[in-house]
Amino acid sequence: MPISSRRDLLRATAGALAALSSFPAGATRLGAAASAVRTPAQGPELAPAFRISLAQWSLHRSIFGDAIGDWERFRRALDTDPDSVLRGELDPLDFAAAARSLEIDGIEYVNTFFFGRARDRAYLERLRGRADEHGVKSLLIMCDNEGALGDPDEAARIQAVERHEKWLEAAAFLGCHAIRVNAQSSGSFEEQQRLAADGLRKLCEVAERYSIDVLVENHGGLSSHGRWLAGVMSMADHHRLGTLPDFGNFRLQGEEWYDRYQGVAELMPWARAVSAKSHDFDESGDETSTDFRRMLRIVLDAGYSGWIGIEYEGRRLDEREGIRRTRDLLRRLAEELRSTGTSGP
Repeated sequence: MPISSRRDLLRATAGALAALSSFPAGATRLGAAASAVRTPAQGPELAPAFRISLAQWSLHRSIFGDAIGDWERFRRALDTDPDSVLRGELDPLDFAAAARSLEIDGIEYVNTFFFGRARDRAYLERLRGRADEHGVKSLLIMCDNEGALGDPDEAARIQAVERHEKWLEAAAFLGCHAIRVNAQSSGSFEEQQRLAADGLRKLCEVAERYSIDVLVENHGGLSSHGRWLAGVMSMADHHRLGTLPDFGNFRLQGEEWYDRYQGVAELMPWARAVSAKSHDFDESGDETSTDFRRMLRIVLDAGYSGWIGIEYEGRRLDEREGIRRTRDLLRRLAEELRSTGTSGP
């Protein structure tokens, strides 16, 4: 996945409920189990809908600086000298302080920002201490660059599971409830479902030891195909497994996109976190590529009452300004939906 972007576009939600009704019984059963372990809702200004968190990726330009200009060099540095890519003005240790300054009280880490430190206890203690100091809740770690959990080669698939374990340990130490992983694979539609389900189930069996959930995000390739990923969830069928639906990551390949509204609806039965992807805003303060009002109705009508994470990826605005506008839009719509009810066109 190129580090410089994490997917987007639009269409309609007609057919989403029909797609949901066609799920196997296991999907509904697992969805009910997921709702029982979701992060509690009820933020003071957002009751009864959801609370707002901040994905660390929203600040990636502030953390990486010019290091992401050469992607291949960047990837090599992650394995050899990960600290060398932190060339921006924001120290990853100050993420909690940045979230608090933006009036956000939940944070979602990205492993790329402390790639070589998953088992560095002193560093993790500092991260946890900063979160405690600023009164923010550590929610999850987004994990990339640790191998394909659906690799066709069984040995490589097992190795990917093993490489993710250190992030389960780190998540437990930081007080998170989950890690976010990718369902990357290759082969036919059905082969990739089977392989991804196998790798995810193996990882969930490891995650059980840490009492940490494993969440899959729609994140490119077939993982951005809502029906495909819903099938993977049903096949894997593990109570530690959930989804992290992202409003914008529905690019399948090239310029081929999956309907984002249908995709989110298809993934909500397993949702234990949600990502409010944003890029730009119009004069009314609405996001220009996703109808947030419509998305939030889908999310809330599914019975979700957990955290919704801001993931700003725009270029026109300063990162902090983009985060503020996303936050304000979510707050405004939470008030609107609270007063009018969530159901509607």
